[in-house]
Amino acid sequence: MDQLLKMQWLSDLVTTTLAAVGVDLSTPWGGSLHFFVYDTVKIVLLLCVMIFVISFIQSYFPPERSRTLIGRFRGFWANAVGALLGTVTPFCSCSSIPLFIGFTRAGLPLGVTFSFLISSPMVDLGSIVLIMSIFGLPAAVAYTAVGLAIAIVGGSVIEKLGLEDQVAEFVRGGGPSDEEMLSMTKRDRLVYARGETGSTFKKVFPYILVGVAVGALIHNWIPQEFIEPVLGGGNPFAVVLATLAGAPIYADTFGAIPIAEALYLKGVGLGTVLAFMMSVTTISIPSLTMLSRVVKPKLLVVFIGVCLVGMTISGYLFNAVQPLLG
Repeated sequence: MDQLLKMQWLSDLVTTTLAAVGVDLSTPWGGSLHFFVYDTVKIVLLLCVMIFVISFIQSYFPPERSRTLIGRFRGFWANAVGALLGTVTPFCSCSSIPLFIGFTRAGLPLGVTFSFLISSPMVDLGSIVLIMSIFGLPAAVAYTAVGLAIAIVGGSVIEKLGLEDQVAEFVRGGGPSDEEMLSMTKRDRLVYARGETGSTFKKVFPYILVGVAVGALIHNWIPQEFIEPVLGGGNPFAVVLATLAGAPIYADTFGAIPIAEALYLKGVGLGTVLAFMMSVTTISIPSLTMLSRVVKPKLLVVFIGVCLVGMTISGYLFNAVQPLLG
């Protein structure tokens, strides 16, 4: 676990290299530099491997085929399928919106499309691997289960409220054809996966750098005495504050995890950290700005409210069971 997922070998290599060039790792600057280099390289390696594998698999399930599969289900199971589909799409909250539009245009139930929209940026295979590498397998499993639950329940609530008239008119219509993707050879799919990996890397790398930099700042410069009163277990509103604080930030899981790791190492409760991660990845201001052009204000407010309530409840639940998660 430590060597393969947590990449302890990489941490040791960075330590040796920095020490060889005269960096004092016992100082805040040295510790920050080690954190920045190690986490950046680790996340980029995991990102590229996971995105390549996921994109290759995804090439067999383009939007049209996915819509056909989901159309066979109704009610709770349809929302569950929408949420599960989100876990195999390595998209940030902004990148998920075009697929959300495509699903809506195909006539899928509104609740199903929102289950996908919540799940896609919040829970994916790459994030599961990263969370497992930092917080352990039980925390990764619990995070995935809770993320799927929020997506399913959130989509079901939106479906029950009957808000179909709150979708912008231009969204409705025929979806794009994916005949070319379905006719790909295995070589074509490998080329496609490589292209998606490169494209995704270019898109998220700046956010990885920013996220790791913020994480290094928190980990090595902000005293624990400052963090604990605000987000520590002694503050009953820590989860609420973390959820609200994460909402304005725009990052995918790969950018949010370094910040979460730094907060966790400063003594912040696991539930508070994971609620922060969920908020950062799912309801960022850029994605909400894009979504506001697709749905009307009433539906947008419901979407934000469902996410915030689900994340807050989950955060307190995680904190309560943290001793069991290790």
